[in-house]
Amino acid sequence: MKQLTSNLLMIEPVAFRFNEETAKNNFYQKHLDTISADEVKVKALAEFNDFVNKLRNHGVNVHVFKDTIKPDTPDSIFPNNWVSFHQDGRIALYPMCAENRRLERRTDILETLRNDFEISSIVDFSHYELEDLFMEGTGSMILDRETKICYAAISIRTDENIANEFCDEFGYELVSFTANQTHNGERLAIYHTNVMMCVADKYAIVCMDTIDNIDERNKVTQSLISSGKEVIEITEAQKGMFAGNMLQVMGHEPLLVMSSSAFSSLTKQQIEKIQAYNPILHSSLDTIEACGGGSARCMMAEVFLPSRN
Repeated sequence: MKQLTSNLLMIEPVAFRFNEETAKNNFYQKHLDTISADEVKVKALAEFNDFVNKLRNHGVNVHVFKDTIKPDTPDSIFPNNWVSFHQDGRIALYPMCAENRRLERRTDILETLRNDFEISSIVDFSHYELEDLFMEGTGSMILDRETKICYAAISIRTDENIANEFCDEFGYELVSFTANQTHNGERLAIYHTNVMMCVADKYAIVCMDTIDNIDERNKVTQSLISSGKEVIEITEAQKGMFAGNMLQVMGHEPLLVMSSSAFSSLTKQQIEKIQAYNPILHSSLDTIEACGGGSARCMMAEVFLPSRN
């Protein structure tokens, strides 16, 4: 198995905005009261296009699909939550917490991908929405595809039983834990694992301070070290700048991809540690981060399907 892919699925936004449904448990979202809704759309599209161009200029194959005006899918720019693509040709579909995010699942995208990739079957977990149980793809799960370890911070959007079912189906070992952040003076569950953790081929970037339970923190640390990763820790403040929301991809060479906000939060020592393994690619995603509460990693769905070429 390989940890990196050079193929990414990304969704070009057409009606990006603040999503009231997801804001209930995504504390990163902010109302941008100083600019109009139309300006938000224009800025988000410009950030998206700049990001895609940078990826392509570095040798990454970005498969862009344009969102549709109807149905209303303000968070469609974050496809990694509804779908994942696997090296054995299987696709997994996931149960989404917000009702308007369930509309992001598009069979037309999957059918178009068949032109370039082999798809053997679709494993559909979305029926758990009928039971009000959720697991939002590679937002909820951080997959170490080489060692077949799945890291998951349990929350309302990451159900442990569904994570176990995914691991049984796809042959992963689950390392589950609880991650929290302070919001209005309370320690509350982090909604997605990928805001506090990134697993690359030879290292992992983790906000260990979010794992309040020492035994769980030690379990995660030991799992990463025993699987050959150097653990690069970030602070809660850096996590708040989306420094955990990164993804290692393959372009002309391996790259760690992040937002400019995340990059600016890193210390010189952290940057040097990362660059000892691979270059960093960063792009400004300020509007997308503020309104959407997600960043670079959320925007990229990795395509590991076998190529038809």
